[in-house]
Amino acid sequence: MPVPDPFRQGLEGGWIIHDASRLEQDLTLEADVAVIGSGAGGATSAQMLSAAGFKVLLIEEGPLKTSSDFHLLENEAYASLYQEGLGRMSKDGAITILQGRAVGGTTLVNWTSSFRTPPETLAHWASAHNVSGLDETQMRPWFERIEQELGISPWGLPPNANNDVLRRGCEQLGYRWAVIPRNVRGCWNLGYCGMGCPVNAKQSMLVTRIPATLEQGGELLYLARAERFEHNGERIHGLTCQALDSQGIHPSGRQIRIRARHYALAGGGINSPALLLRSAAPDPHGRLGKRTFLHLVNFSAARFNERIDPYYGAPQSIYSDHFQWQGGVDGPIGYKLEVPPLHPALASTLLGGYGEDNARRMAELPHTHVMLALLRDGFHPQSQGGTVELRGDGSPVLDYPLTGYLYDGLRRAYRSMTQIQFAAGAIQVTPVHSDASAASSLQQALAMIDSLRLEPFRMRLGSAHVMGGCALGNDPRQAVCDSLGRHHQLENLSIHDGSLFPTSIGANPQLSVYAISAMLSEALIARLTHSA
Repeated sequence: MPVPDPFRQGLEGGWIIHDASRLEQDLTLEADVAVIGSGAGGATSAQMLSAAGFKVLLIEEGPLKTSSDFHLLENEAYASLYQEGLGRMSKDGAITILQGRAVGGTTLVNWTSSFRTPPETLAHWASAHNVSGLDETQMRPWFERIEQELGISPWGLPPNANNDVLRRGCEQLGYRWAVIPRNVRGCWNLGYCGMGCPVNAKQSMLVTRIPATLEQGGELLYLARAERFEHNGERIHGLTCQALDSQGIHPSGRQIRIRARHYALAGGGINSPALLLRSAAPDPHGRLGKRTFLHLVNFSAARFNERIDPYYGAPQSIYSDHFQWQGGVDGPIGYKLEVPPLHPALASTLLGGYGEDNARRMAELPHTHVMLALLRDGFHPQSQGGTVELRGDGSPVLDYPLTGYLYDGLRRAYRSMTQIQFAAGAIQVTPVHSDASAASSLQQALAMIDSLRLEPFRMRLGSAHVMGGCALGNDPRQAVCDSLGRHHQLENLSIHDGSLFPTSIGANPQLSVYAISAMLSEALIARLTHSA
């Protein structure tokens, strides 16, 4: 019996949507609030604004794909659901950046890990970046509300063998570990979360906030690239969007003109700054697109005698923050340890090699485990992150220099992951680095790690978390927005996404985006209602 597709049922019931790829002529749309981006921040804001009685238009660059389209196939999912077909890279090509690009944004394809913003991070924002109103006490009710609404709770089933490696190794070494909260209801434990949930168990924006917005009379425009704001330096008068073809790649030649009373930008840590840069938005202190942060990730691969089957079961269910704050908030860079799922296409790219070497690695995939470290960037003077720039065609790219500060953290992370994997019973460990080979003992592995040249392209580096670029803070000399997400210069623009973060946060960011966007949306509703 097929699983129902409630989104398609809603469309049949009369939801108002606009597929820009089908436009035969230019289009003008009007709304009280235009929300650019349909991920965690945008969809949360759209739902709350529409519930408050405002006419909302939700704009998405990517396609509309629903559970009927999710076939657990890497070749389909990566091409249609991710930025640049899973090919988004840092400017030099040394870092792969995974971001969603479809109705629902990254919430559609993430691995469901849902953490509150660490209190250490919130306190640092207040003390170092002049952020007010976002301390642990003020955020707690918002975290609790979102957790209840989106089914967020620690994963209740035993971890799969892949995640259990992290638990076993930490227990052997006396390191702290815990169970990851996940935003799921009725999860089938399939393990293919990164390709879209075919049973609508993941409480993504596609399943929750966007349907609620459309039920409340909101409208959805998709396959439309927000190109530029028209403004006079103080107010935005309109937004021009390019219609894209059905693949979401090439402009069709049609344009959509948006007129709204207020604009909420939620395109994420690369696309939000890019839209403002294309729009020549006022930036008197040169803050736009600066201090854009990744949780830079490196990897360690291990082989076990027993089967790991890293492609089955909840993709992330165990984590360790043992090394996250050891040196203090602003000391040597800390890192969070987690475990990624390994499906064949992703594994063959990550583990490297070619010909017989790659074939051997893939044959060993059922016995292979990979651990990752999320480096907490942005808390130290030597930790400035990257800069969003525009290419000649106006598309965005993130320049993310690797520094000695980061290299120190990467090397320590390799060592920590290796120790845990051997403690959990690995027979071989291989740091994911082009000069590394399989080590059969901890001593051999640590000696090799200490000798590795940590340079771009020798390490396989990635990130699924982009933050900053439109930082919030009450001092316009430091920040693009104030602590309520209001743009410091454009009075009818708010920003409600992870680009607001003054640093990376040291945790998977979706719950932080949900909660902060909800808090800011409530304040925006009050302002719009008062000024009506």
